[in-house]
Amino acid sequence: MALKSVKAEGRVVTLTATQALHPTERYKLEVADPPISRDVTPSPWATLVTLFLSSALINNFVFTRYLGLCIFFGVSKKRDAAVGMGVTFTAVMIFTAMTSWAVDTFALQPLHLGFLQVLVFIGTVAAVVQFLDTMLRKTHPALHRSFGVYLMLITTNCIILAVPLLNAQGKVSMLEALVLALGSGLGFALALFLMSCAREKMELARVPKAFEGLPIAFALAGLFALAFMGFSGLDFFR
Repeated sequence: MALKSVKAEGRVVTLTATQALHPTERYKLEVADPPISRDVTPSPWATLVTLFLSSALINNFVFTRYLGLCIFFGVSKKRDAAVGMGVTFTAVMIFTAMTSWAVDTFALQPLHLGFLQVLVFIGTVAAVVQFLDTMLRKTHPALHRSFGVYLMLITTNCIILAVPLLNAQGKVSMLEALVLALGSGLGFALALFLMSCAREKMELARVPKAFEGLPIAFALAGLFALAFMGFSGLDFFR
């Protein structure tokens, strides 16, 4: 795979790699004579697409990392509630991720207060969820009642806290933080939708008494997790 041409003392040098370079990996080129050092940065679009697909499918937080299971099992009984929660969760995820990224980038890191990340992120999530809870109670009372206590449980949801922490740990850009939040939210919404469809079908099936309720739900979640394992190792840019 030919790399970019590099000018050195009026000459044009074309470097060719012995192996194909991956468009989402970073590489550093160093030449001894003449002394040249160049960074080969990955394709921005390839990075964003990979980040989105990884957070939504390949590394789905529910089926591969087993996070957010409380809301996942609690709201996935009915499809309407699952879809509403998926949309709400995605919106909260985006707002909290962007707000947390801004606070971490412009306040915590310059002031060397990184040890306060968890506390600050929890406060940010709580503020966004409280605002959303108030808005839903005023505008969509029926949807708010269908969520019940699970809407407030978003405050301490593992996924809603994991994404800002991953953004802070990886020192990602604003656009990368947005894509990761969007992919994670849509991945959670997809998991809720699939699970709600399966559980509604199970209500019409003859389920043994011992497996009614959560036992059969855990079995279904395990089957979905096995299916999502098929995405592991998937590479769209190879």
